[in-house]
Amino acid sequence: MMAPAATELGFDLRVLAESPEVSAVAAAKETPVGDYKDLEALREFARDVDVLTFDHEHVPGEYLQTLMSEGVNVQPRPDALLHAQDKIEMRKAVDRLGLPNPRWAEVTTVDELVAFGDSSGWPVVLKTPRGGYDGKGVMVLDDAAEARGEKPQQWFDGLAERTDFSSLLVEEKVAFSRELSALVARRDSGEVRPWPVAESIQVNSVCDEVIAPAPGIDDAVAQRAQDAAVKLASELGVTGVMAAELFEVPGSEHGFLVNELAMRPHNSGHWTQDGSVTSQFEQHLRAVLNLPLGDTALKGEVALMKNFLGGANEDLFAVLPTVLETDARAKVHLYGKSVRQGRKIGHINMTGQVAELDQLRASATQLASYFTDGIDN
Repeated sequence: MMAPAATELGFDLRVLAESPEVSAVAAAKETPVGDYKDLEALREFARDVDVLTFDHEHVPGEYLQTLMSEGVNVQPRPDALLHAQDKIEMRKAVDRLGLPNPRWAEVTTVDELVAFGDSSGWPVVLKTPRGGYDGKGVMVLDDAAEARGEKPQQWFDGLAERTDFSSLLVEEKVAFSRELSALVARRDSGEVRPWPVAESIQVNSVCDEVIAPAPGIDDAVAQRAQDAAVKLASELGVTGVMAAELFEVPGSEHGFLVNELAMRPHNSGHWTQDGSVTSQFEQHLRAVLNLPLGDTALKGEVALMKNFLGGANEDLFAVLPTVLETDARAKVHLYGKSVRQGRKIGHINMTGQVAELDQLRASATQLASYFTDGIDN
């Protein structure tokens, strides 16, 4: 999805592909195959590029430091990217910057986990600090007995064999009203531009729908959320797009708590492709090349994105004519991925007026179901 923006700006985009079958191969001009966990593969890939950037946070930080020492322009830099790679480091940074965190602790034993739960209140959420996404690496524990169960113990027993982290993160289970996403972009000059704060709706720990701006959000809470994202991006030295995922907590001091950070174009920002003057994909390219950033205003009063997952329907193109005919406002984005149960394979964007938001959402949901389930004859 970054490739069209690169083409429009006159850049050549080179992608390190995990295999010849990944969807980026169809979109980018050069797609050498290699393993991002192989330093030599990274060295070879980075040769002769102007800037090296990412579509996920899992490239080993020590390899990125090595590439930087060898003259590669890495954006965002590893010391900033660390806060998206390691949830414990992120929690420390949020505390250090005086921004609202849930109660949390770094734990290495079940006894420490139980002590945290007893003091902060049950239930709690146990997380692996690295590698988790879409609900993976996350365990909700309702009480001390569950915390002393077999599965948590396995996570602690496995710490001795891990090389990527040596402790686990435990947090209070936040009683939030909804999830928000504060998306920003920053470049090396220090210029930062936020997008309107959006509502992110999750289903089974996977992003299902995003609405921008977040319906009914208090203006003061929205401003504080934007300010928090700008402060995180600025103080951590982020370059490129960063998504600050937030829990909205009405009645709390700030109105929200920080959940997680992502330093790349993010699913919660896909609505910007059609709903914002500048998409997150174009903005990321501008930012990592230290070019002036684009306008982030909405094109209409409201914009939304609806993800769709793989399901019973295996022929996406068979339903495409019906989808496009049913609602001409729908902007369809297929990922070029093979259909697999529960896998994100595309999304639909729509823009319009606030008064028609319910209608837009209903239409997007219907069209997404056609891609997932097919069309009943």
